[in-house]
Amino acid sequence: MNWILLIIAGLFEVGFASCLGKAKETTGVASTYWMGGFFVCLSISMFLLYKATQTLPIGTAYAVWTGVGAVGTVLMGILVFKEPADFWRMFFITTLIASIVGLKFVSH
Repeated sequence: MNWILLIIAGLFEVGFASCLGKAKETTGVASTYWMGGFFVCLSISMFLLYKATQTLPIGTAYAVWTGVGAVGTVLMGILVFKEPADFWRMFFITTLIASIVGLKFVSH
């Protein structure tokens, strides 16, 4: 169950990073709403990370959390923010995913 919480926490990390990107692109009230979304996603992500670390090793949990967030944020950047999806970028995202899966298998 805590692995699921950790993955959900990583997805909320993608949410707060995406909200931060949108807040940077907007002004006025829209920017304020995006910052509100940032703080909501940040709070949920941190709470779920905290819950997951009650039974998972902190080093593994943090690495997986940041890995899920990094992969998700790069994919969000490619799909939503029209960032480049060149070979090397995709290659290193794939190696990051392999590393996250590897940590899951070697953690007790």
